[in-house]
Amino acid sequence: MREIFASLPWWVKWIAVPVIALVVFGSVIASVIGFVVWLLFKVLIFVALVGGLIYIVRKFMAGSSSRGDW
Repeated sequence: MREIFASLPWWVKWIAVPVIALVVFGSVIASVIGFVVWLLFKVLIFVALVGGLIYIVRKFMAGSSSRGDW
């Protein structure tokens, strides 16, 4: 395999082969990238919701403890 690529011009190795790979595997690459972005978005929503819940609970607990001292 190495001998075959060594005899080819540089533009075949660095331009034509990657373009062919993108054409053949482009949908797979796009699907993987889309899944990773979707997963990161879901993780971000989860972290935001849990952070908001913790903020609300702490605010409620601080407010109820200060009223209980009176």
